[in-house]
Amino acid sequence: MNDKVGGVVEQSDSLLSSIADFCRRAGMAESTFGRRAVNDGKFVSRLRAGARVTPETFERIGDFMARHGAAAQVSPHELLSLIRASAVAPRTEGRAAIDGSRERNFRFFDNRQKYLLFVNTCSEKQVIAHRVGMELAHIHPRPPAVRVFDAGMGDGTVLTRVMREMHRRFPTMPFYFVGKEISLEDVRLSLDKMADRFHEHPATVLVVTNMYYGEAPWLSPKAVSAATSLVWHEVALTGVTAHEFSDQIIALEPFLAKYWQARHSQQSGNPIYDRPVALVLYREDFRFLLSNVIPIQGKSNANFDLVIASQPYRARVPAEFKASKVIAPLARALAPGGRLLGIHSYGHDPGLEIIRKVWSGEDPFQTSRHDVLRATRNDLGKEARRFNFNAYADGRAVFRYDMHTLPTEISESIGTSTLFAAWNAAVYVSQIDDNRLGNVIGERTYLDATHEVLQEHGGLWFLDESYVVSRKRS
Repeated sequence: MNDKVGGVVEQSDSLLSSIADFCRRAGMAESTFGRRAVNDGKFVSRLRAGARVTPETFERIGDFMARHGAAAQVSPHELLSLIRASAVAPRTEGRAAIDGSRERNFRFFDNRQKYLLFVNTCSEKQVIAHRVGMELAHIHPRPPAVRVFDAGMGDGTVLTRVMREMHRRFPTMPFYFVGKEISLEDVRLSLDKMADRFHEHPATVLVVTNMYYGEAPWLSPKAVSAATSLVWHEVALTGVTAHEFSDQIIALEPFLAKYWQARHSQQSGNPIYDRPVALVLYREDFRFLLSNVIPIQGKSNANFDLVIASQPYRARVPAEFKASKVIAPLARALAPGGRLLGIHSYGHDPGLEIIRKVWSGEDPFQTSRHDVLRATRNDLGKEARRFNFNAYADGRAVFRYDMHTLPTEISESIGTSTLFAAWNAAVYVSQIDDNRLGNVIGERTYLDATHEVLQEHGGLWFLDESYVVSRKRS
């Protein structure tokens, strides 16, 4: 059977007719479609019988059809009437798929002000970098380089700290880093930190890409249209000082502004790239040594010794979505003996207490590390026997980070700036969208709640939980 379908599925009256049209063109049985698209051979028959379809399932269907040269219909009416009832709150990303409004296309982690304030007032990035450093003692790198994939660079704080620790442990080994990041501003902030890294550890290759989790480790888009529009830009840095490297990295800003563009998916509301980009940086004077490390377009391997998956998904999406879209693809990118460290928010901390004083019963952290690992094992299917899944006990898996405050700041009278910073951190970690925030900002209740929790605990801290997926060496 030919896996590629010529042409594009026409916009039909329903999702069912789109699937039927696709199957007819592909010569594919509906049971095969369901099994390959959503891991459910009876999916289409269930849909005919009135089964519900969630935005996540709809997105998986669209991705499957797109990989085979077709396109799913946008916002079918079934999605509006059959959407899972548990999505009680009007989620902005779901509504964005309906009305196309950019304002409604808001995703929590796209809010730059909240993100930057959180990063600079809380110690999460430093604590995570330390936790990643612990994993370096358990990897088994092989020539020609130690290979690390960062599944969400953010502003580069975690990656640069990990690079320093790696230089301490492996001072003479070549390094190969791939960082995934779709935010233009985050890419700029990350690259701004890299000049010193190229100076301290010159045998370094750094690749920054905006591709999806299922593409970025291999630097290869899956869709034919994306592959043909791939922007591959190789930069050999000249000179020997961090200042020279910094000047050349700053000179990349016009390139980034031109190509690092993103838009929102009409299906899910998530940001997606306009064009896939791979930016490859290394030192010109080390090109000879790194000849077997520098990736070649269309011939890149994954085989990573370490994958850092720190907060790579939204807390409220189902565990199955986290597994199929993020963790399972990243696990497949591991080399024998390679380790994937997953980290996400845990709750059960003063930050969540603040949230629940304003929104009683709020529960943003609905899937634990155990749920994610179980779903990943199921998604990998027979491949799962090649991996170890380690949830560990809470004493090892759960760790704490704090909001920075001076010893005298938490007293009977707490400064407004401290209260605002604590409130911002709490709503950032719990991923409260702006629509809901707007309903409470006009009153002082949220500041009183923050003040009460900070006084009770003598400060503000949060908990993350971690887990490890490792590929067996044999």
